[in-house]
Amino acid sequence: MEKKGKVLMQRYEFGRLLGQGSFAKVYYARDVKTGESVAVKVIDKEKVLKVGLIEQTKREISVMKLVKHPNVLQLYEVMASKTKIYYIMEYAKGGELFNKVSKGRLKEQHARKYFQQLINAIDFCHRRGVYHRDLKPENLLLDENSVLKISDFGLSALSESKRPDGLLHTTCGTPAYVAPEIICRRGYDGAKSDIWSCGVILFCSSSWLFTFS
Repeated sequence: MEKKGKVLMQRYEFGRLLGQGSFAKVYYARDVKTGESVAVKVIDKEKVLKVGLIEQTKREISVMKLVKHPNVLQLYEVMASKTKIYYIMEYAKGGELFNKVSKGRLKEQHARKYFQQLINAIDFCHRRGVYHRDLKPENLLLDENSVLKISDFGLSALSESKRPDGLLHTTCGTPAYVAPEIICRRGYDGAKSDIWSCGVILFCSSSWLFTFS
């Protein structure tokens, strides 16, 4: 647990905890030189090494550096200590899209805008050989201007990960949003599986609209 007020590398002052998972915690932080708000993802090296995820961590960093797009959460820099890895990232003040739509009716023009931003960003990723593989409302963030940002590329794959048959074979993602061929443990097209997940997200958004109307 990073203490509030701690300054990382004489640059980033830690604030509140924004969220956490099995191997990482994300904190709000402030750049003490510029005053800019950022998010800092803190990864425990020992836990990552213990479960053999070091290559996945390296891949996530490579992918985030590759996909610079207005609708992808940006990675500014990576720092490390003896025990921790720190991702300094863009801060999405608006939080998860899931939280926004679950509170009430989402207007049609807003739903259309978010979906268009999602598709534009995914198309950009695919043209660079990047497949997200875990698209879901919890991984879609909003900045202070309600601009959508895709986050969490921890399960992403690069085009060179394909086997000789031209397909990916690693089973991953969140069951409610992944394409059937992934759950059935068949080879799958990374781009098409992401598009399936986008469709499920749109369907869920429509369901929320109906529920709260």
